[in-house]
Amino acid sequence: MEYKDYYQVLGVERNASQEEIKRAFRKLARQFHPDVNPGDKAAEEQFKEINEAHEVLSDPQKRRQYDQLGANWKQWQRQAPGGGFEDFARQWFGQGQAQTQYVDVENLFRQGDLGDLLETLFGLGGTRGRQRRGKDLEVPVELTMEEAFHGAARRLERSDGRVVQIKIPPGAQSGSRIRLAEQGEQLGSTPGDLYLNVTVQPHPVFRQKGEHLECEVEVDLYTAVLGGKVPLETLDGSVMLTIPPGTSGGKTIRLRGKGMPDAKNPKRRGDLYATVRIQVPRRLNAREKELFEELASLRQGK
Repeated sequence: MEYKDYYQVLGVERNASQEEIKRAFRKLARQFHPDVNPGDKAAEEQFKEINEAHEVLSDPQKRRQYDQLGANWKQWQRQAPGGGFEDFARQWFGQGQAQTQYVDVENLFRQGDLGDLLETLFGLGGTRGRQRRGKDLEVPVELTMEEAFHGAARRLERSDGRVVQIKIPPGAQSGSRIRLAEQGEQLGSTPGDLYLNVTVQPHPVFRQKGEHLECEVEVDLYTAVLGGKVPLETLDGSVMLTIPPGTSGGKTIRLRGKGMPDAKNPKRRGDLYATVRIQVPRRLNAREKELFEELASLRQGK
């Protein structure tokens, strides 16, 4: 008679606790479930063995009988409806004092084990008759920085012919994950979810740092020395950037509220940090060169 070591099937020790058995079963069930391995007969058979092992070892009475009977476990299962475990024990082992335990089935359901199991495997609770939940789907989405700033829309045509209209809120960042409930795989009456994995393309002017933006602004030498205003294009229009007198190259000026929107609260904005890059005049005419030499002389004379 073929003997299956249920402990070996689940990869646990013979003295494993019920919680350890449950954890091992859930891990293996996820790995070998037919939905995860479509068309894989070996995985399907492995899944059946995992279920069989869990059915026995998760039930204290069945586990005790399995531990006592070993290879004769299947023989007892076939005979049990007639005489039960006590009669079988007398027949095979001569144990006239075998003690029979009874399982309170209603209590077993109330404990929630079955509901937890179904929830883990199929996304269901313990409600009888509900259909399995469809798979969650992952879709990559690329956005320009302007789209990430203002929000965007996409039209996604799925392999099953369904068309999904996607709205991406302002403030998306590379690496962010947007969940669209029940837009995933359709299975029965309960679809899975659709997840958008966002990537924001590099911008020629701005660099995104979370909710903040960074850029460089060119300032002529005279404005850097004397102070003034220079135009700066942001993602939502042009502003006049104030340059304090005596501004040196590399100085960073902060513009509050001119960064990216907060994805959770679009009314809240990050900041824009503009780093000054000074433009040095070239091809000076004779008069300009004379004036610069005069300025240099004055500075050296101090």
